[in-house]
Amino acid sequence: MPTSFLEIVELPDGRIALRRAEDEEALVVLDFSADAKAFLQGHHVEVAKAMLNVGVQMAGRLAEGDFEKDEGPRVLH
Repeated sequence: MPTSFLEIVELPDGRIALRRAEDEEALVVLDFSADAKAFLQGHHVEVAKAMLNVGVQMAGRLAEGDFEKDEGPRVLH
């Protein structure tokens, strides 16, 4: 992926997207349910920003080869 500025935007339908600043196409989209938005009391955008920030950091570490590939089963939490 070429180096460019990334931005986090709220789409007209309420989903949160990560995209290149010069592009309209989303790289990642987060869609919070109505229940999740209610639980977060309107702070879903801040949660989305944190989630995407950690994801971008992790992708950078993976690209630099900082992680060893695990051959065993994976548990997602």
